Amino acid sequence: MLATSTRPPTVEEVKKLSLTDLAIAAGLADALRDRLRQYVQIDPFTVVDPLGDNDDCTYSVVLDRDNPNRVVAMIANKNTPLPQLPWSTILGERLEKVGISKAEARALKHELMPKEWGNFYPYRRNGRVAGYLMFAFQVCGQR
Repeated sequence: MLATSTRPPTVEEVKKLSLTDLAIAAGLADALRDRLRQYVQIDPFTVVDPLGDNDDCTYSVVLDRDNPNRVVAMIANKNTPLPQLPWSTILGERLEKVGISKAEARALKHELMPKEWGNFYPYRRNGRVAGYLMFAFQVCGQR
């Protein structure tokens, strides 16, 4: 994970995002997905959200450095011994990856994607599911 001084947004801060903010985050998420595809295989279908009590994931959010309240993507990485992805290359200058707790991930996911299941795309490395991704272009409104 990248060292950062940026903190993840609170649910209250996310609630204050405008439709323009969501549109910008969606555009950034689409570009992020394209860059990620150079390093991982993203499945074309969503699965049950990986926020269960017994999952083996670590969570992070990708934020827009111009407005850190814009959540561009949420990542749930399985705790498997795979080499790190080149995040500085994938994120570029505009985006930042910030680690969050499972409780923070649940709260943000529930605010951005109130649908209870099927919000995350599995991604694979070397043919194995290495984690799950939720992108801002999937957001269809806030709670």
